[in-house]
Amino acid sequence: MYKILVINPGATSTKLSLFEDEKEVISESIEHSVSEIENCKTIMDQLPFRKKCVEDFLKRYNISINELDAIAARGGILPPMKSGTYQVNEDMVNYLKTKTRVEHASNLAAVIAFELSKNSSKGLPVFITDPISVDEFIPEARISGIPQLERHSLFHALNMKIVARFAAKELNKEYEKCNFVIAHLGGGISVGAQRKGLMIDVNNATDEGPFSSQRTGELPMGDLAKWIFKNMHSYSKNDVKSTFVGKGGLFAYLKTASLKDALKLAEKDEYAKLIVEAMAYQVSKEIGGMAAILGGDLDAIILTGGMAHSDYFVELIKRRIDKLGVVMVYPGAYEMEGLALGALRALEQLEDTKIWEGENIL
Repeated sequence: MYKILVINPGATSTKLSLFEDEKEVISESIEHSVSEIENCKTIMDQLPFRKKCVEDFLKRYNISINELDAIAARGGILPPMKSGTYQVNEDMVNYLKTKTRVEHASNLAAVIAFELSKNSSKGLPVFITDPISVDEFIPEARISGIPQLERHSLFHALNMKIVARFAAKELNKEYEKCNFVIAHLGGGISVGAQRKGLMIDVNNATDEGPFSSQRTGELPMGDLAKWIFKNMHSYSKNDVKSTFVGKGGLFAYLKTASLKDALKLAEKDEYAKLIVEAMAYQVSKEIGGMAAILGGDLDAIILTGGMAHSDYFVELIKRRIDKLGVVMVYPGAYEMEGLALGALRALEQLEDTKIWEGENIL
C-alpha cells in the first residue's frame, strides 16, 4: 500500500489529503485569513505560512514524512508541456520561484512539497500531474486569424484528464484509445476535444468559448475594439481586465456569480431564465464544434465541474447534444484524486514518469 500526501493550494485556502493507494483517508481544506494573504506582496511570500499549514497537518494526524511514499503537488504555471506525471526537481522549483509568467497559488505546491521531501530519510519523490499549461494542440488549432496572435492551450487539464480516465474505465475501454469531448463547467468553462489521450484543441477559458459565471468568453471583435478605444481613458488596464474576467458572464447580466442563485432568479424572471439558457446554449455550441473536430467519432461527451451539479443546467445542455453521442456526467472537481492517482501510476510504473527538462520541453 502506497501512502501519498496531496497538496493543492488555492487563492485563499490550501487543500490537503492523505491517500492510501486510491482511497482518500484524510482530507482538510485550510482557510487563510485575508490579512495573511494581503501581507504578502508575491505568491512566493506566502511560502512560510503555507508550508507550516502542511507541517501542522502532518503533526495533527501523527504522520511522519518517512511514512510517505510520495507527495503529489498541484502543477503551477509552467511552460507548455505534454500531459502526464512529472517528477519535480530543482530546476522546476527554481522556475516556479523566479520565472513563471503568472502569479498563481498553484505555483507554491511543488515548492512546498520539494522542501518537505528534503526532510525524508529515503529520498521521497515529488510529482505533479497535468498542470494547466498542458499543450497537445494539433498545428491547425494554434492558428487564430492573424499571425501576431497564436492560440494557446490553457485549460482545466487536471480535472478534465482524470474524469476522462474515469469515463474510459466506466466504458471498459483503454484511456489512450478513447475520443472524448469534455466540458469543465466552473468559474471558467473549458470545452476540449481529446483524441486518444491527447487534448488536441480546447478553448482558453479566460478569453474564448462560452461565457461562464464571471468570464465573458468570446466577444464580438468589432464592437469590442470600439468599446476599448471609446473607454481607454476612463478605464485602467486592470479595470478592463476585470470587466472580462471577474465581472463578466452571469455576474455582468444578473449581478451574481452563483448558478444556484441565477436559477432561483430564473424561476420568476424571464430575463434571468434567458441568460442561464444562453450560457447552456453557448456550451452546447462549443461541444458541437469540438465533436466536429473529432469527425463525430466520439466515445462520449463528458460534463464535469461545479455547474454539473445542477440537473436543470445539465439537461439544458443535453437536450441539444444527446444525439451526438453518450453523455456522461461527473459533477464537481476531482483534482485531489487526479493528483493522487497520477502519483500512484508513477509509483506502480503503470506509465512513464516524465522528467522536467526546462522551458523548451515540447
